[in-house]
Amino acid sequence: MKTFLQFTLMIFAFHVMHAQSGTGSIVIDSIYSEHLVNDFGENPTRKVGVYLPPNYGTETKKYPVIYFLHGFYGDHTMLEPMKEILDFAITTKRIRPFILVIPDQKTTYEGSFYSNSEIFGNWEDFTVEDLVAYMDENYRTIPKKESRGITGHSMGGYGALNIAMKHPDVFNTVYAISPGALAIVREYGPNSDTFKELSEISTYEGLEKTYFGKVMVAFARSWSPNPKNPPFYCDFPFGYEDGELVIHQEILKKWHDNMPFYNLENYIDNLKSLKAIKMDWGRNAGERFTQQCKMFSIKLENLGIDHFAEEYIGTHVNNIYTKDGRIPQQVLPFFEYYLEFR
Repeated sequence: MKTFLQFTLMIFAFHVMHAQSGTGSIVIDSIYSEHLVNDFGENPTRKVGVYLPPNYGTETKKYPVIYFLHGFYGDHTMLEPMKEILDFAITTKRIRPFILVIPDQKTTYEGSFYSNSEIFGNWEDFTVEDLVAYMDENYRTIPKKESRGITGHSMGGYGALNIAMKHPDVFNTVYAISPGALAIVREYGPNSDTFKELSEISTYEGLEKTYFGKVMVAFARSWSPNPKNPPFYCDFPFGYEDGELVIHQEILKKWHDNMPFYNLENYIDNLKSLKAIKMDWGRNAGERFTQQCKMFSIKLENLGIDHFAEEYIGTHVNNIYTKDGRIPQQVLPFFEYYLEFR
């Protein structure tokens, strides 16, 4: 009886240890950044969600890092519901153990677009310089570009492509999930109702009742801020005077300078130096996404830049954050193949 009891306890302990070894942990850290100091109420101390792989606390090995950039309205707290699929991907050997980082870049205008605004904070510099340096100094990372990947969804997909295109010395692989803000199309453009609606809004209360109006303010605060232009302290490329459309070419150029589709020719060598580029989008995500993603992929192809592009059956938000979704089935296996794990 005693022997049987000891055997049973050994089996139980084995299962407990096995279960623990298959579960990662989440740390909520924070970083203060001089790059984000501003006069408009954006907090320069940012929360950072860090997923640590199973056994991180009991081992001494170093790990590659995947930087995940959240979408509009999102923040670092999305890491908690993602933890299950990250554990699942490691347990099922879709990817070897890794660290994943989600910085909080939600702003008072909902999203930084990971861009250097100057007036509202230099969010690109924060991501590329401060965040990466902090992770390498405070966690057991493999501190080289070959072991850093960058990805993100929607606004985060834009940020991932834009940052990888500009900083191949920091990130060597990129996967953009249904990226937005690549080009001015559909609801982003002058022939939609977006800017007509925006021209009639003069308060934040009015802006809160819109969606595309808020997105355009986020674009403008990221790419064409103007501290002398209340109430939103930014300029728009399209406006209306006496009911007629007016295009402000100098502002439009600022937007083009920050939207990757219009700048690919300037970064051909950078893009070719990346180890791997992939983007995907849902067939039913809405034409503003399907159109600009196809445009972007075609232009990459025309410029001779190797990449993967995939349209899948889904919307802008479904079939992504589930065990049978894009992240564990496509995104993480992509990084398993292209990242260096030692």
